[in-house]
Amino acid sequence: MEEASHNLVADVMMGGVVLLGAALVAVLLFRRLGLGAVLGYLVAGIVIGPDGFALIGEPETILAYSEIGIILLLFLVGLELSPSRLWLLRRDILLFGPLQVALCGLAMFAVILGVIPRFSWEAALVLGLPLALSSTAQVLPLLQSRGRLKTDYGEKSFSILLFQDMSIVPLLTIVAALSRAPAEEGAISGWLLVIYAILAIVGLVLAGRYLLSPLLRLVGKISERELFIVTGLFTVCASAAVMQMIGVSPALGAFVAGVMLAESPYRHELEADIDPFRSILLGLFFLAVGMLLDVDVILAQPLLVVGLAAALIAIKIGVIFLLGRFFGLNTKASIIMAMLLSQGGEFGFVLFAAAQQALLIESEAASLFGAVITLSMASTPFLMIFANRLAALKSSGEVQLDDPEIADQASVIVVGHGRFGQQVAQIMQAAGRTVTLIDINPQTIDLSGEFGRKVFYGDGTRIDLLKRAGAEKASAIFFCIDDRDLDAETLIPVRQTFPSTKLFVRAFDRQQAITLMHDSEISIVREVFESSIRMSVDALKLFGTSKESITQIVSEFRRRDKARLRAQFKSGDMHAGQHHSFGGDDSDDFLLDQD
Repeated sequence: MEEASHNLVADVMMGGVVLLGAALVAVLLFRRLGLGAVLGYLVAGIVIGPDGFALIGEPETILAYSEIGIILLLFLVGLELSPSRLWLLRRDILLFGPLQVALCGLAMFAVILGVIPRFSWEAALVLGLPLALSSTAQVLPLLQSRGRLKTDYGEKSFSILLFQDMSIVPLLTIVAALSRAPAEEGAISGWLLVIYAILAIVGLVLAGRYLLSPLLRLVGKISERELFIVTGLFTVCASAAVMQMIGVSPALGAFVAGVMLAESPYRHELEADIDPFRSILLGLFFLAVGMLLDVDVILAQPLLVVGLAAALIAIKIGVIFLLGRFFGLNTKASIIMAMLLSQGGEFGFVLFAAAQQALLIESEAASLFGAVITLSMASTPFLMIFANRLAALKSSGEVQLDDPEIADQASVIVVGHGRFGQQVAQIMQAAGRTVTLIDINPQTIDLSGEFGRKVFYGDGTRIDLLKRAGAEKASAIFFCIDDRDLDAETLIPVRQTFPSTKLFVRAFDRQQAITLMHDSEISIVREVFESSIRMSVDALKLFGTSKESITQIVSEFRRRDKARLRAQFKSGDMHAGQHHSFGGDDSDDFLLDQD
């Protein structure tokens, strides 16, 4: 027994060495060639898999475990999306998404019937529809790492991917409805699956509000980092397991759990703790996809496999481009989005397996179209190189959006180059400080470029983007954005990640200033505070008030305002400290010697 256990540990360790070693070498090489990590993982998987050197066995088991990476990815994406923002995306999710899946799926259905006439229409349908799905595991990390998730085409791409994950339910329902296999006892099928999925989502939302939030508050009081990790992973696994039990995509359950916590004060803590697990498991997922590639199928029918993969990419690019234009994207953004979503998706493997169990397709067909999906995934890095070059082209009247990763190291970073940030940046430059400018509004970037100011594109509150901008070596970050929801909970992780960098924040009004005061290390400036004082001083000079009296009045006003702000912060009541204000019925007396 002990010997068997020892051998198992040794096998696991050796498997880990092979997997991680192959990934390390391949990703370093492919990154060096500018082809991206995903293609490196796929090639590494082929090399060490059964059709390569056969260094690793049972790739199906590795794939099953590594799919947790997709689940964690959807959870982290959910953390970025509050219910209110999801509501804003409802048109793209509920209209753009269904049109893309239906049109691409039916087009591939027609191609399969035309190219492989021996397939029945049922087989062609259950093979064609899954090919309409794109790779969430490949596309979302690309959008996040390049700061494109909040662009127009990034949000539409995300909306399509979200609907695709939800469409697993109706697609499995179609497979079940066409099934030729005897019904399994106790299996959920048909529209009952849809009803169960809706009930499960409602149940997860209620559990998040009435069970998870109190649990996180308790964990927060204990302040143990390990407990945050355990709680976060438990939340993801529990929500995914609920969906898995009823036959729905577990990634959808994890996404719902993330949305439930999107407005939680512990969102950034959970994100920081879970992201490393997501990164490792996604890498293993693409390794497993490479290992599962049936090279014999490609060698036996190379023209058919390559032709089907090319047809899939061409159809999806064409359909998604036209839909992008119809839904208001410009030509360039539509092309980039179409190329980004042109590959087949990981859930195609799941649906092919379900179709095989339903006796609708043979194992050879599942292997053939699995190879088509893998080849289409491998094409994405090359298509994105072309798309990035297209995005870098700056024609008349169009904005060039560059990532701050290419910026020179600067001593200060200014986030937001509007009317407030422009003046901060100029004063810093007048003082001899080098400045990196970041803004998320393409129009602002374009306008700044007309005046010779280089502004980089991105969400300056994201830690990964600030790292690429050189925040670790910067002496200060100025948050000059007009974001009235910006609070201390958003900025505390930034300060903790860059402890030697001082944060200065523009507040819209005293209410926002109070929300930012929860972190005493942040320097806060209300945007109209100083300008209102300046106007009042000019008026008093015109009235003939002496310089000494003006100084005394302004000093007293600042003292009282600070005291009132402190009282409001401590009590949480905006009516607190009214006696500090001038002119109120209960205000303190202030005697000023008149000239």
